[in-house]
Amino acid sequence: MPQLKFLEKVVNKFVLSSKKVSDKKIPNINTPKRILIIRQHNQFGDLLATTPLFRGLRECYPNVEISIVVSPQNFYAITQNEYIDREFIFDKKRLFNKKYRSELMKFLRHNYEIVIVPVTVAISNTSCVLAAFSDAKIRIGPNSLEGEINPLRKLFHFPIDLNWSVTPDRHVSDFGQDILKPLGASTDNLKANVNSSEADKSEVGKFLDSLNLSNNTKLVGFHIGAGKPPNRWDMKNFVKLIELINHEFNCVYYFTGSQADSDQFIELKSLIDFEPNLFVDRSIPELAALIEKSKLFITNDTGVMHVAGATSTNQISLFGPTNPKNWGPVGENKINIKLTDNINDISVEEVIPFVRKFLK
Repeated sequence: MPQLKFLEKVVNKFVLSSKKVSDKKIPNINTPKRILIIRQHNQFGDLLATTPLFRGLRECYPNVEISIVVSPQNFYAITQNEYIDREFIFDKKRLFNKKYRSELMKFLRHNYEIVIVPVTVAISNTSCVLAAFSDAKIRIGPNSLEGEINPLRKLFHFPIDLNWSVTPDRHVSDFGQDILKPLGASTDNLKANVNSSEADKSEVGKFLDSLNLSNNTKLVGFHIGAGKPPNRWDMKNFVKLIELINHEFNCVYYFTGSQADSDQFIELKSLIDFEPNLFVDRSIPELAALIEKSKLFITNDTGVMHVAGATSTNQISLFGPTNPKNWGPVGENKINIKLTDNINDISVEEVIPFVRKFLK
């Protein structure tokens, strides 16, 4: 929207001239009571990978109240997150609504001691501006990313240089904690976090009842879609893998996804001789609860991969262009497979040995 872009330029100019803090004295805060995180940029997988940052703050400050600004595209990644106390969904399209702007400003001005703008793959001007409009006494955010200077860096008391190339195989959840250096907060536990309520588990129970599982049946889940086409393993590979599994094991399969994956589901149905059990358009906590009940979950490199990574379930994740050392789920029973930037260079024969390992 041209109107929004023009407004952003005006706001950025105003904020830089009125709210820069690079030449001001930094307050001393030893034990903050309230911390605000601005993470309205990136998708839900990126936000889910930010869990260790929340965990690191909680381990450093056990009694702190953590608030977060998210977006309509990623907010469900923190549903029922045990480290988050308050959340606000920021939607640029609603900024012309007076009531909405009032609610936003009320959330941003909650007597915060610290505001933090995390960064992984891109710097968000909007997140930096929102941080400047907060009432936090200390602002921490990016000075640069991969050598590219943040034009709004002077808004932060602690502008941090972030550089993937220093340790190119570093996990995103560890890299994301670099923004916490001024606080000395961090954690070694890099697992994502998804909590499921009793209501979520009840919904999953209903789905499992519909599958008529027997005592010797192994439940195997698949996520066959991905928002980015290069991250999708060919459907014929999934079908061939299922055929090989059927020769050796007694399994019942289910497939996760959303309406966005409808083309993949149509193709799947055309290639298999059974009606697929679809678990579609469910909440993230429900999805995690179902995966937790599974013997094995096999997925493309996409957001659902991170949800599965938060569970204790055996998992095989298939990668194309992305570096699994940066983005793959962590854990001994989390297998990340990549050969080249072409995901279809991964053959079924290279996947089946790990399937056997987990299903035996």
